[in-house]
Amino acid sequence: MQGKALPGFRDFYPEDLTLRNHIFATWRSVAGRYGFEEYDGPPLESLEMYTKKSGDEIVAQLYTFKDKGDREVALRPEMTPTLARMVAARVQALKKPIRWFSMPQLFRYERQQRGRLREHFQLNMDIIGEGSPLADAELMAAALDIMRAFGLGPQDVRLRVSDRRLLRALLAARGITDTQLPVAFAVLDRSERVPKNVLEEMLKDAGFGKRESGTVFEIAELRGPEALKAAGEAAEPLTQAVQSLQAMGLDEFVSVDLTIVRGLAYYTGIVWELFDAQKALRAIAGGGRYDGLLDLPALGFGMGDVVLGELLKERGAAPKASTELGAFLVAVGGDDLPVVLQLAHA
Repeated sequence: MQGKALPGFRDFYPEDLTLRNHIFATWRSVAGRYGFEEYDGPPLESLEMYTKKSGDEIVAQLYTFKDKGDREVALRPEMTPTLARMVAARVQALKKPIRWFSMPQLFRYERQQRGRLREHFQLNMDIIGEGSPLADAELMAAALDIMRAFGLGPQDVRLRVSDRRLLRALLAARGITDTQLPVAFAVLDRSERVPKNVLEEMLKDAGFGKRESGTVFEIAELRGPEALKAAGEAAEPLTQAVQSLQAMGLDEFVSVDLTIVRGLAYYTGIVWELFDAQKALRAIAGGGRYDGLLDLPALGFGMGDVVLGELLKERGAAPKASTELGAFLVAVGGDDLPVVLQLAHA
């Protein structure tokens, strides 16, 4: 039989599986050290679960079909809606705060490029039932501790953090209406990847005047203490989270950056992404607070294996497959074989 895997899908030869297992083992180790319990869910879910909350970009990338029961279903593109469904089903019985992690395989019909395939494995760590900014800091610290467990430091990775509440307050104070917010968020999110003239056209098409458009680009330039100061009281949760990370000794990794918005529609508060410090790769991880998805405060992040694997290879931190044996037995003659077999299986 000839051929190869479908575009965007992978075969895992022994050397590939060695790296994947190394990543999985490190994820499990750090998540366990932080007191998280592992869970899983089905790879196939109702289509409606994603069309309601996931955002237009993910909905456009779904693998969907009708099953034999005439139900519209989709391969899971992300894990958070499944988590929300599972928690809602047992919300009264579950001890709070819920601290769960999973490592599902996810599927999105995306344009292939370096670090982006149509399937990947992803660590998800979520806390449900905790509204303090300290919980946001804890999840960011967990992501950074995973990097450190792989031998990576601030010269290798950077965590950029923002807050949608802060952004909303800054934009509203400058005359941006609620109906204009989604477009403003989209422009901020794409400001480093898309030419400015294209973004200006997006804003113009959405009814932004020159003053409003200028406001969006001004906010995109705000960084660090300047960004926190500009937002006043709206910056308090983000300030607390950043100060907590500083107390943990992680401030070298972290910077406040208001272009971090995250594309998923359900994020409500602090949002962040973890990047290769050399900017050669896509985001390694990203997450934030999604208090509106359940009747409880909630937050989480995802870290994919594809970009992480590329980064580990680039930094020389990927393990090498080994078939070395600690010992082996040799039968010199035919009469020795029964004894050798007995010893080998003793």
